[in-house]
Amino acid sequence: MTYSGAVKVGGRADVHELTDLMISKVAVGPMDNNAYLLRCRATGEQLLIDAANEAGTLLRLIGDDGIASVVTTHRHGDHWQALGEVVAATGARTYAGRYDAEGIPVPTDVLVDDDDTIQVGRVRLTARHLVGHTPGSIALVYDDPHGAPHLFTGDCLFPGGPGRTTSPEDFTSLMDDIEAKIFGPLPDETWVYPGHGHDTTLGAERPHIADWRSRGW
Repeated sequence: MTYSGAVKVGGRADVHELTDLMISKVAVGPMDNNAYLLRCRATGEQLLIDAANEAGTLLRLIGDDGIASVVTTHRHGDHWQALGEVVAATGARTYAGRYDAEGIPVPTDVLVDDDDTIQVGRVRLTARHLVGHTPGSIALVYDDPHGAPHLFTGDCLFPGGPGRTTSPEDFTSLMDDIEAKIFGPLPDETWVYPGHGHDTTLGAERPHIADWRSRGW
């Protein structure tokens, strides 16, 4: 079936099948969070992005093969409600941005900085530190050698604009970072997987950057 990225809480995961990687997207919890299970097709190793809620749902998605690691995109509570239970059940290594780890109640095994690499099997993800939604938010880039890049943005970029900020300074910081580290180096074809709601592409969002700047959110 064709991947759409349209999921709902209580519904099935939607699976994006790439040459080297399978990406399963599921919606969980009262804030309709997205969680993403990445599976290396060569090795079977799995990585979870944001154990947001509903540990039972996530563990069923993970299955008997388990996961090697969990990446938490940022410190906000709706993105780690199931983290402790998932880690206890799987023994997964935990990753989070260096400047957000202290706000996550489950210990972080690996502190992530800008341009760090996180492996899932033979697949490499590159971290991008984006400041503004939180001090230590990270996005993850999979530069697919067989096609367009894939980008997991947490709450830093959605269809229609950047994530929520609480001051003009934070907004400017977030916009500066997503322009310099996301829109600058990545092509329009880049598929964007946000922390809530539907997917998008950088090409769909790029024409609106000036409008986001002018409106201030």
